[in-house]
Amino acid sequence: MKSFLAFLLAMGIIVTLGDAYCFTKINKPGESDKGCVLDGKVYPFGHISRTDDCFRCTCTQSQISCCSLFHTPVGYDKEKCKIVFNKRSCNYDVVEKNDPSKECFVHSRVG
Repeated sequence: MKSFLAFLLAMGIIVTLGDAYCFTKINKPGESDKGCVLDGKVYPFGHISRTDDCFRCTCTQSQISCCSLFHTPVGYDKEKCKIVFNKRSCNYDVVEKNDPSKECFVHSRVG
């Protein structure tokens, strides 16, 4: 019983840490017969591992459903640091305002 409770606790933590921002956009009739349009770009039907704006999506004839590949930092020193989106890594870098070459410690993020 104790190991089962430990397992449930571990799963709860993993699910919380793995949360991501998700959305669904319904395709307009006749919008595209080759795929889904997202931010002016046509993506093919099927699984899209990474869009230009760092989302993982699934495109069908009726809709596109996407989830972010990044998490937004919320727990950091806001007086000393700032966040900068890094499109190459699909993540936010948290750096010092006075010296962007130095990273700041982040203790929490949200999806």
